[in-house]
Amino acid sequence: MDVAEVIHFTSQTLILVMMLSMPPILAAAIVGTLVSLIQALTQIQEQTLGFVAKLIAVIMALFATASWLGSELYSFAEMTFDKIPLIP
Repeated sequence: MDVAEVIHFTSQTLILVMMLSMPPILAAAIVGTLVSLIQALTQIQEQTLGFVAKLIAVIMALFATASWLGSELYSFAEMTFDKIPLIP
């Protein structure tokens, strides 16, 4: 493996990390914004309400995208293991 291949592999890894982490992060951000808006409108100052709602949203996002996450991670791991014999 030369330097260009290592840089390409590293960039693929970072892109995969960003893609796999995006669904739960987006779900938490959207639900957190909505809960904060509702709390501001109703003047409820309960801190655990936002945490529980975001936790449920993240769990639902992970369940909804679990097959896609698993297949992407599996194909990346398979590609990584296929390249191990090419290392001098």
